[in-house]
Amino acid sequence: MKPTLRLLAALLSVTTATFAAKPNILHIHADDHRADGLHALGNPMLQTPNLDSLVERGMTFTRCYTMGSMIGAVCTPSRTMMLTGRSWQRIPGAPSAAPNAKDVSTYMPRVMQAAGYQTMHMGKYGNGFPVGLKEYESSLKDDAHGKTADDDRAHGSQRLADHAIEFLKTKTGNRESKPFYIYLAPPVPHDPRSAEPRFHALYDPTKVTLSSAFMPQHPFDNGEMTVRDEKLAPWPRTEADTKQQLANYYACITGLDHHIGRIFAELKASGQWENTIIVYSSDNGLSMGDHGLFGKQNLYEFGGMHVPCIIAGPGVAKGKSEALIYLMDLFSTFAEFAGAPVPEGVEGKSIVPILSGKQNKVRDVLYTGYRHCQRSIRDDRWKLIRYPLVDRTQLFDLSIDAHELNNLADKPEHAAKITELMALLQKEMTAHADVSPLTVPNPVPAEWTPPASDSESSKKPKVKSAKRIRVDS
Repeated sequence: MKPTLRLLAALLSVTTATFAAKPNILHIHADDHRADGLHALGNPMLQTPNLDSLVERGMTFTRCYTMGSMIGAVCTPSRTMMLTGRSWQRIPGAPSAAPNAKDVSTYMPRVMQAAGYQTMHMGKYGNGFPVGLKEYESSLKDDAHGKTADDDRAHGSQRLADHAIEFLKTKTGNRESKPFYIYLAPPVPHDPRSAEPRFHALYDPTKVTLSSAFMPQHPFDNGEMTVRDEKLAPWPRTEADTKQQLANYYACITGLDHHIGRIFAELKASGQWENTIIVYSSDNGLSMGDHGLFGKQNLYEFGGMHVPCIIAGPGVAKGKSEALIYLMDLFSTFAEFAGAPVPEGVEGKSIVPILSGKQNKVRDVLYTGYRHCQRSIRDDRWKLIRYPLVDRTQLFDLSIDAHELNNLADKPEHAAKITELMALLQKEMTAHADVSPLTVPNPVPAEWTPPASDSESSKKPKVKSAKRIRVDS
C-alpha cells in the first residue's frame, strides 16, 4: 500500500474507532436559556468563558428548537420530547400519543442503561417529565424554585456542580467502570433570578444594552398575553425594569458558567475529559423584552422555542452548523453514540452525521407551535408565523432580519411565498399529528390592551426577584 493510502486508512481507522468506542456523555440542560445567551453566541456583555471554550472546541447548532407546547410551562413537553424522542403531539399524555408512548423501556435513561451506561440525573425535577426521570439509576432533585432564602437559591448551581464533581471523583483511575451518561439539569437562568453576589456585581443594569427588538408592548394579541411569565414585568415594558431583569439573568448565566468550569476541571483531573462528549442546551428560550414579551410562550426566533445547542468531544467536528434540528434529535444522537437501537416511535433524527462532517442537514424545514393560538414554519431563509385566533400572519426574511422586525406579510410581492409556506406548515402539522386549525370561523380582534388590574399591579414596587414564587412554568 502506498504511503498516502496507508495514512488515509490510518486516519479513517482512528475516526471509526473514535465513534465506535462508547464515550461518556455529560448533558447540561439549562432552564430558560436564550439561543444567544453566551458571549460566544453573540452577546458581548455576557461573561461565559467556560461555555465559550466549549463553543471553540466543538460544534454549535445555531438553529436548534423545541417543537412546541400545549401549556404555559413549555419546559414540560420540551423535556418530555427530549427524553422520549417523540414530537409534542405524540409524547406520553398527548392526544395522539402512540400506543407504546408510556413504555419506560423506550425512554432515554433505559435505552442508555441497556447499552451499558451508568445513568444519573441531577437537578430540575418538577415540570421535567418525572416519570422519565425515575428511570435513571440515580436521581438527585434540586429544583431550587420557590425558595424564600436568597442564599439557598443563589447557590443552586454550586450544589449541582459539587454533586457532579463528587461523582466524577469516583471515576478517577477506575478503568473498569461503565461509561456514564449524566443528565445535569440546573434550574437557571429561570426566575427567580438570584445568583451569588459576586456574579450580580459584574452587571450594572444601567450599562445593559437592550435588544433591537425591545418594545414597550407587543403590537397585537398573540393568544397568550397574560400568562404568568408576562406578568413579571410592567405594562408598558420599561427600559429600566428590562435592564434590571437582564442584569439578573446574566448574573445567573455567569454563575452557572463558573460552576460548569469546575466540572470541566474535574473531568480533566479524573482522566475522563478526552472520552466525554459534552452537550450544552436548554429546554426553551425566553423573550426578556423582545417584541414587548418576557416569556417563552411565543414563536419568535429569540422567544420561546429557539435554544442553544453545543456539542463537543471525541469525533465531533469543530465549527457552527446551520442545520435545522430539534431537541428531540438528541435522543437518536445519544443512542448512536452508545451503539444502541432506536426504539419504535422515536421521531428525532440522529445528528451524528453532521457532527462527523458527513452531511450538513437532516431536514429542510422546521415547524413549531404554541397551544392552539400560534404556529410557525421556517427554512434556511424564510419564517412564517400564523395566529389563527386573530387571523394574523407574519413573514420574515431571516437572512436580513434576524430579530424579526420587518413583517413582509402584507407585501403583494410575497403573496406566493406565504402560500408556499402555509402549505408546508400544514404538511408538517399533519406529519406530526397536529390537528389545530390555521383559520377559525370567527377570529377575534387583534387589538389588545393590558387589563387594568394587571397593568396597575405590575407598576407597584416589586418583591425581589429571588422571592417570587414559581407558579406554572
